[in-house]
Amino acid sequence: MNIQTVGVVGAGVMGIGVAQNLAQTDHQVILVDISEDILDKAKHEIRNNIRFQGFFKKGVDVGVASRREASQRHRQENSDGVIEKIEFSTNYKILENADFVVENVTEKWDIKKQVYSLLDSICPADCVFAANTSAIPITRIASVTKRADKVIGIHFMNPVPMKPMVEMIRGYHTSELTIETAKKILAQMGKECVLVNDSPGFVSNRVLMLTINEAVFLLQDQVATAEDIDKIFKSCFGHKMGPLETADLIGLDTILFSIEVLYENFNDSKYRPCSLLKKMVDAGLHGRKSGKGFYIYQ
Repeated sequence: MNIQTVGVVGAGVMGIGVAQNLAQTDHQVILVDISEDILDKAKHEIRNNIRFQGFFKKGVDVGVASRREASQRHRQENSDGVIEKIEFSTNYKILENADFVVENVTEKWDIKKQVYSLLDSICPADCVFAANTSAIPITRIASVTKRADKVIGIHFMNPVPMKPMVEMIRGYHTSELTIETAKKILAQMGKECVLVNDSPGFVSNRVLMLTINEAVFLLQDQVATAEDIDKIFKSCFGHKMGPLETADLIGLDTILFSIEVLYENFNDSKYRPCSLLKKMVDAGLHGRKSGKGFYIYQ
């Protein structure tokens, strides 16, 4: 399958990252969300992310002013080139010619179900749907479409443009052609994948969400501070980030939604969400994206 146009549904943290990564690898991208304000913010975030990538890769330029100015101009021109490859829209019908769609909407089944029914009625019959979900089973998602063989899970990691590995999930009906198509586009994005079978939470989040939830219980029970919990994981196990730092990066609301999906699907008390996590989400303390979670961000 020759992939020309890729639709990205949902302009949150993950959708922004996917759209940016696709555009940076010369794909024509259509980014869809429900409001112009969300899309304007997405455009701003993509520009900022590209500038950050420039600093991250090259380090801080301590040379003469002219070198700094040249570097800044280069990053500005680069961000403009990426933005030009992305079409921003609130109209789903613009996806009627998409070859591949990556869905990144919130982890609530009632919302996802409506999105997939709409996509199924608009997109071409041979268009592949890739669900960038943290926990919802791919087979369940495919069941609300008329193309179950063309639905696959691609669990991107955050930040998307800087993470070379993804978790790919085969639904019950996912065809080999769909898997090969997804692998092709991931290779074009500079990514490798690990293919796993369908199960709520898959491999990564079935383990990670339990770890984060238990870390929140430790904080709630005053066993240790957030800083010390994270320090143990970083210093003793060599993790780059501790579980609570990771939760802030992902978003505490997304963490809670994912754990609730696991709890609902497995009916196992080990997935019972910590009450402190629920309280923080209710208070709007969603981590980095809100400016405050287990840590404070400027």
